Amino acid sequence: MRRPVHLLAGIALLSACGGEQIPTDGTVPRDVADASLCAARPGGCAQVQPATAANLQSSERLEGRRRSTLREELATIRWVTAPFHDFAVASAAGWSTEITACLTNPAGPGAMGFHYGNAPLINGTAHVDKPQLLLYEPERNGRLRLVAVEYIIPYSFHSRDAAPPVLMGQQFMQFDTFQVWGLHVWIWKENPSGLFAPWNPRVTCKNTTDVSSMAH
Repeated sequence: MRRPVHLLAGIALLSACGGEQIPTDGTVPRDVADASLCAARPGGCAQVQPATAANLQSSERLEGRRRSTLREELATIRWVTAPFHDFAVASAAGWSTEITACLTNPAGPGAMGFHYGNAPLINGTAHVDKPQLLLYEPERNGRLRLVAVEYIIPYSFHSRDAAPPVLMGQQFMQFDTFQVWGLHVWIWKENPSGLFAPWNPRVTCKNTTDVSSMAH
């Protein structure tokens, strides 16, 4: 296996011309806030004005649409990345650059695994069907198991001081070590810490010597 080139540490080279920031979610809509107040009152919405009750119904419909949209987006990720369980296929498709060694959590249990990147996709945009990174866990037999994807936007495209980028209704996290915003999706290995958590306690790097414990 090649040694990692740590592309993310020098990602500014890919963004010399800058790029657009992706849209971010705004504040909580007033009707949703009113709905929360409605639900907290004795008697619920029966004790408030009809308009507020209607707002509650509207927010419930909106939440239902969001859940439906998320399911569709996750299905898209699975469909797009399913062939990449075979690392040779992923490499041939462009995810061939070893960005990091197998990353372990320096602050607790769990790991992320190896990060393999598709450099042309690291362009300041984020699309559900185009994850910039694929995460692989090393197995005992020496093979790599696809466990997650990660979307990244370098600070050079979207300032660290700006509002977090948002994808699938989730805010990206800041990873200062690599100067990027990042969003993990544990689409192929269940994560007890959450679908979008950075570290997965069920992932291990014990089957490789190519390990790094740098904070991510």
